[in-house]
Amino acid sequence: MGYTKDQLLQRLQELQIDFVRHDHPVVLTVEEQAKYVGHLGGGLSKNLFLKDKKSRYYVVSALAATNVDLKVLSVRLGLGKGGLRMAPVEGLEEILQVPLGCVTPFALVNDSARNVTLLLDQGFKTQKCCYFHPLSNDVTISLSSGDLDKFLISIGKDPSYVDLEANPKVGKDQPPDLASHVTSVTPILIDQPENTATAKPSTSNDVPTENKPKVAAGKASSSKQSNNVPNVKEKSKNAAQPSINGADVGKFVDEIIDKASSLVLSEINEKSTEQQGEQLASSVSSALRKRLSLDLESLAMMFKNTAVTQGFLMGQAQSGRNCPP
Repeated sequence: MGYTKDQLLQRLQELQIDFVRHDHPVVLTVEEQAKYVGHLGGGLSKNLFLKDKKSRYYVVSALAATNVDLKVLSVRLGLGKGGLRMAPVEGLEEILQVPLGCVTPFALVNDSARNVTLLLDQGFKTQKCCYFHPLSNDVTISLSSGDLDKFLISIGKDPSYVDLEANPKVGKDQPPDLASHVTSVTPILIDQPENTATAKPSTSNDVPTENKPKVAAGKASSSKQSNNVPNVKEKSKNAAQPSINGADVGKFVDEIIDKASSLVLSEINEKSTEQQGEQLASSVSSALRKRLSLDLESLAMMFKNTAVTQGFLMGQAQSGRNCPP
C-alpha cells in the first residue's frame, strides 16, 4: 500500500515545507485543473509516466505550456528514436501506486518508485509557485520549486531540471546530453511463477516487465509464489538459453500471447464476467493481443539475432583453437 494524500501532506508539514492546499472536484486534465487554480498565478504542471524498451520508468514533469517531444527526449536520453512510450497501467499501479491522473513528482515518495528517473522542466524555476496533485486529483497544492527540491532530497532524489524543449544534435562527437540521468536499475513488478522456468525456457524470463503482472496474477492464488527478488535472479542464471530460429518467431510470440490471454481471461471470468458479461472478456483478450504482439515479436527477433551472433563468435573461437600452430 502506497502513501495516501493525507500521509504525504503530513510529511510535507514535518519537513516544514510551505504549501497551499486547494480542494476541488476530481479533474483529469490540466485544462480542468486550471478552472480552479489557474487564476491564482504560478505554473500548472503536466506529468508524463513513461517506459523505455529495457522496462525502466520515467516521470517527466513539465509546465503545461512546455512542448515535450518524446522522440527528441528519447534520443537525448541515449535510447534512440522511439525508445520511450507511455507506461502501461500495470506500472502506474505497482510502481507509482497512484491512479490515473495523479502522476506527479510526489508519487516518487513510494519505495516502489525509488528507481524511477525524474526529469523536471527548468521552467519551474521561473515560477513563483508550481501546482501539483498530492497523490489525489481532487486536491492541488502550490509550492515553490525550492520546496519541491527539499521534498525530493528528503526521499533521496536529486532534483534534475532540464530544458525539455531543447533539441541538441547527438552524434559520434556529441553524446546524448541527458544519458547520465537514466537509472541502470530495472524495477521488478511481480515474481515469475516457479513452473515457467521449466515448462518453456524461452519464455521464463524473457517477457517484458509490463507483461509479467498479468501472467503472474492468474496463478498467484494457486502457486502462492513469493515476490522474492533473489529467486528471480537465481532463475535467470539457471534458465536454459532461448531456442528461437527465424521460422519460429511468430509461433513463439503467439504462444506467449495465448498463455497471457488465457490467464487474464480466467481471472476475469472468476471476478467480473458475471457482472459485466462475456463482452468484457473478449475485449480484454483483443486488447492484450494487440498491445503485446509487436513488443514480443521484436523481443523474440532480438534473442534470435543475439543467438546467431554468439554462435558465430563461438565458432570462430573454436576454429582458432583447432588451427595448428
